[in-house]
Amino acid sequence: MRKEEKSLKSLEIIKKHMFNDFFKDHYAANLSHDYASLIKEDLEEKNITGFIMAGRVVLKRVMGNASFATIRDSSGDIQIYVSKNTVPLELYEDFKTWDLGDIIGVEGKLFKTRTDELTIEASKVILLTKSIRPMPDKFKGLADIETRYRQRYLDLMSNEESKKVFMDRTKVVESMRTSLKDRDFIEVETPMMHPIPGGAVARPFVTKHNALDRDLFLRICQ
Repeated sequence: MRKEEKSLKSLEIIKKHMFNDFFKDHYAANLSHDYASLIKEDLEEKNITGFIMAGRVVLKRVMGNASFATIRDSSGDIQIYVSKNTVPLELYEDFKTWDLGDIIGVEGKLFKTRTDELTIEASKVILLTKSIRPMPDKFKGLADIETRYRQRYLDLMSNEESKKVFMDRTKVVESMRTSLKDRDFIEVETPMMHPIPGGAVARPFVTKHNALDRDLFLRICQ
């Protein structure tokens, strides 16, 4: 498929799924924590249905009448199973054209495959957000340092270590804020850009404020 044809196909898919009322109620990590210890037969006997979750497609194995995919949410990964026997045929054919990086919603029941992997058998599946550009290579990841800093969303999408660093940072900052709030401190936002350089002997970073037609300096001290 040519690049122009793929772009037109992507736009058609976006228009088709532009509006939705999908709301998830489960996370991958919670499902693994609660049900990974159950054996295949126990899950079949319990027939646990009604799980609704969403995530980004990070792995996809398309076959004839059924396909597997791995979706990733903020807590981790989980496998889904989509078959033309459990969803409408038109929807299944549509699903087979979705790309890695797409964010999808899925509803279904839990079961375990022959390899003992916890999986959601989809009774409903919906495309929530279309990925126009391909994800970084899953084996090499995002290696370019400048791209990782300038396009942080790609870094967080591709590198689990970077994601963990930011999640830990969020917890640290939240803990500090809570401790200071308990001691009656207040948080005040101060300007990031100043009309004069500061920071003792540190080399200032200069930028141009086009609307004001003046030079500004990045604040160095916190």
